[in-house]
Amino acid sequence: MDAAVITACGRPPAVARREPPRPGDGQVRVRVAAAPITPLDVLCATGTSYFGPPATPYVPGVQGVGHLDNGTPVWFATAAGMRPGDGSMAEHCVVPYADVVALPDGVDTIVAALGLSAVAALMALTWRGELSPGEQVVILGAGGVVGQAAVQLARLHGARRVVAAARSAAARERARLLGADAVVTLGDTDDVDTLAGRLVDACDGPADVVLDPLFGVPAAAALRTLAPHGRLVNLGSSAGDQAPFDSATLRSRSLRILGYTNNELDPAQRAQAIREIADHVAAGRLAATHETVPLAEVADAWTRQADGRAAGRIVLTMPRR
Repeated sequence: MDAAVITACGRPPAVARREPPRPGDGQVRVRVAAAPITPLDVLCATGTSYFGPPATPYVPGVQGVGHLDNGTPVWFATAAGMRPGDGSMAEHCVVPYADVVALPDGVDTIVAALGLSAVAALMALTWRGELSPGEQVVILGAGGVVGQAAVQLARLHGARRVVAAARSAAARERARLLGADAVVTLGDTDDVDTLAGRLVDACDGPADVVLDPLFGVPAAAALRTLAPHGRLVNLGSSAGDQAPFDSATLRSRSLRILGYTNNELDPAQRAQAIREIADHVAAGRLAATHETVPLAEVADAWTRQADGRAAGRIVLTMPRR
């Protein structure tokens, strides 16, 4: 079979021929249809993640979609890059049965693009952030897949108003089309006061939940939009590992700052989230900007995804044989 293989940390994968894997006890074989290139895949392959350098050579890909031997369409997860073993960027993959979720027909590519990013958005909003119908939500980093999913999922879970913040004009327009009531520009040189002013002006009164994949200045600014007992849920740090917020802001409103990671979910929680996402996709309620690229072009696709030149999430498609 063809597979994308990383032979050294810090280098993009290249296509190589490999023997198809055989399932062991408790595992199933998946004929892979599509596998996304995610930030986690790229991070693990650098060898600088907190999981440590992966054993090379290996096939990357922490998730994918495909079919079991009996034809059932499925989404599946792997630990590639985090633990020894191969991932989804190959024509065939073997995974524990517990990490497989049955899908409706015809949702392969979009579910691959959304995948664990949408799981993070959904669970950070509803499970960690305890979003209730009628609440106002601020979504930082709305241009990414997590942010795009969050805008739509907040609305689907009854938010009365969704305010989206993103850097590019294209991302802001996309957030508006996906259902945001207001959009705010994230500037590269914003200070906390300036950005907080824009966010407060865009809100209809105090916000209840902030979804924050950025941290840094945007998180500190967004805290100032929150009502008493409001919640900021952080699930990333692409704008900085430290945020300059003050004690008075936290104490005066009894705010909560909460961390979120998909790694905290058990297989049953993750499966339930994937099923909800797939159902929304099948009904036309959930989408994400993405492009499909054949496995043969993985090196260029990986590089474009890693350096930010891709317009959206790149999903690798496997050869049909």
